[in-house]
Formats: sequence, structure tokens, C-alpha cells
Amino acid sequence: MKKLLLSIAVLTFGASAAMAQCTPDVTAPAPNYADSTFGAWPDTTTNFANGAVGVAYTQELQFKVPTDAGDVDPLLTGQTIQSFTVDAVNGLPPGLNYACNISSCTFNGGTVGCALLSGTPTTAGTYEVSIDVTGVVLIFGFPATAPYTFVGYEIVIGSAGEVELVYNPFKVVPNPANDKINIQGLSKFNVTGIEITNMDGKVMRTMDATGVASMEVSLDGFANGIYFVNVNHSNGKEVVKFIKE
Repeated sequence: MKKLLLSIAVLTFGASAAMAQCTPDVTAPAPNYADSTFGAWPDTTTNFANGAVGVAYTQELQFKVPTDAGDVDPLLTGQTIQSFTVDAVNGLPPGLNYACNISSCTFNGGTVGCALLSGTPTTAGTYEVSIDVTGVVLIFGFPATAPYTFVGYEIVIGSAGEVELVYNPFKVVPNPANDKINIQGLSKFNVTGIEITNMDGKVMRTMDATGVASMEVSLDGFANGIYFVNVNHSNGKEVVKFIKE
């Protein structure tokens, strides 16, 4: 999660100057990023919720930004993230907008905050979202600006006839799991293959699920930790995170 942090966080800040209707989670540790001393939810693996044309859409995001620039780039270890500002959010589906939980959309290092993506989508499609930001890092006490573009997020907007698929994707139960999981809801997709990967992206298991509604998978040989079920289908890919205990 740490290597994704800044790209996740900046996406939550939005281009709107309006105040977002959300409350930053300042519990310790905050449940949305309890696996790290900093983080954000959702990450680029879980990604944004899908939506449907003509149906009101909301996505709340929680984040905590690091103060040490080395958490983003090891070459900058020991240097301070002073602030960063969102310059542009590109590729949003028509009808959706961002709003920061502070009006300036400029955030200091160490900030705990939230943001809200909301609106009513007007056009179906798969939208790749990128974010242009400018950070200010103190290099040996002197401020230096660092423009950057973050990628890796997408929002899928379905048509009215696809609402069941959009709002009811497959799921993994139980979660957390001990010795096995059951992957459910596969009949909603034209599945071409399933992979289970670990946090490092290593493929732990590959399965053929053509024509099945659900699949039971043994977790024999899986160490305790976080894994991802990747369901590849004719329209793209769906991903669900699960925990092996």
C-alpha cells in the first residue's frame, strides 16, 4: 500500500473548490488503512466503484499522507513533503465531479483527510482517470516543486440495462478466510480466466471458471496475508481483495 499512497491520496483531492460532505477518519489506526502507518482507501487494485447511467453515484475516500518524501521515492528519504496541490483530474465520466474536504485543495504532509466523488453519470463506458499534481518537497531546507501525473484508476459506467452487473459484481466468502474461499457471482460475467495474486503481484493460482456460477478454492500453501482474486472477462477485469488468516 505504501508505494501507492501518494497516487491514491492525490486522486481523492478533486478539482472542485467546494467542501466535500465527508469526515476525515482520525482514529488510530484508521480502519481504512489499518495495515500501514499511512495509506488510503480504495487503492488502485480495489479501484473505484462502478456506476450506471442516470443513477446517482458517490464514492468516499479516506487518506493519510506521509511526511517523509522517501515513502514515495527512496532517493528522497529524510526530506519533508511540505505540501502538494491538485492541478487537474483528467478522464472523469461526464456528470461526475470531485470535492475536497478543504476548499483550497492544497494539502500538507501528514494530512488526514477525505474527499467525495459524486454526481449522476450521463455516458456509459470505461474511463481511465489520471491526476496532475505539483508537490513541494523541502530538499535540505529549500522548497522544490515536483510536477507529476498519476495513473492506474478507472471508473466503469454501465448502461441502464447493466445495473445488475454494475452494482452486484462477484464476491469472495468468507473474508477473512482460513483454509478455503468461495468465489461467487461468476455467472454475471463471460469469464475467460481467474488468477489469485499476492501483494507483490505474484500469481499464486490460475483457474479456468468458464460456465460456472461459483468456485471453491483451497488456500493450502498460502501464507497469511492479503491476496487478490482477479476475474478476467470479455469486458475487462474485476478484482476483489481477501485476507488469509
